[in-house]
Amino acid sequence: MAEIHPTAIVHPTAELADDVKIGPYCVVGPHVVLGPGCVLHNHVVLDGPATFGKGNEFFPFAVVGTKSQDLKYKGEPTFLEAGDYNVFRENCNINRSTTAEQKTIIGSYNTFLINCHCGHECVVGNHVILSGYAGVAGHCQIGDWAIISGFAALHQFVRVGAHAMIGGCARVTMDVPPYMIAEGFPAAVRAVNTIGLTRRGFAEDDIRALKFAYRKLFLDKSSNKEEGMEIVLADETFGKNEHVLHLINFLRTSQRGFTH
Repeated sequence: MAEIHPTAIVHPTAELADDVKIGPYCVVGPHVVLGPGCVLHNHVVLDGPATFGKGNEFFPFAVVGTKSQDLKYKGEPTFLEAGDYNVFRENCNINRSTTAEQKTIIGSYNTFLINCHCGHECVVGNHVILSGYAGVAGHCQIGDWAIISGFAALHQFVRVGAHAMIGGCARVTMDVPPYMIAEGFPAAVRAVNTIGLTRRGFAEDDIRALKFAYRKLFLDKSSNKEEGMEIVLADETFGKNEHVLHLINFLRTSQRGFTH
């Protein structure tokens, strides 16, 4: 049976795997599903409907799955889904969706550090880090392995590409391209995330290709962005690289425009 401290409150409709551990003064609300190996240390609040996979760890005063802070929310059941082995540190806050048609979705192996916030209908990939006090507004999409540094603020509907890094205290109002470092107020692309890509095993040829694309798209002022994309794609050495193609597709599908 699940290990539940006597001071914890668990709603009768919550579903707990047999080895879940719930510490002192935690509150697990209605229709919360906790998979195998989940641990709530103490003073954690989980609300639902919300589903958490296996191995998720919740530290004191984490508040996850509470209702949307969108003023349009009318009180109907809405949803949050989280994958496996996420870490929710002290005071982090993640909300359910505003409408039943969409969900707030958290992937796996993500880390939400102290006092960070992730709003309604956000979609977070895998291996993402939200650093302390980072704020992600509703409807944002964050790709795999992205890092949002401390005190950074993301506007509603912003996309952050895979392997991107956002610097501390950045104000992000447009999409951040994958593989890039963006920082500033407002945020601007500063460089390829070379160190991060190297740590994740990217080949040197792939990093060279992304650096070529970065120079043509973000440093070369002799052409506009669409012309720059065509120049990159036409290059015989780098134009067919899979990561360059992913970068170009991300830029071309941007609805808000992208940082540059």
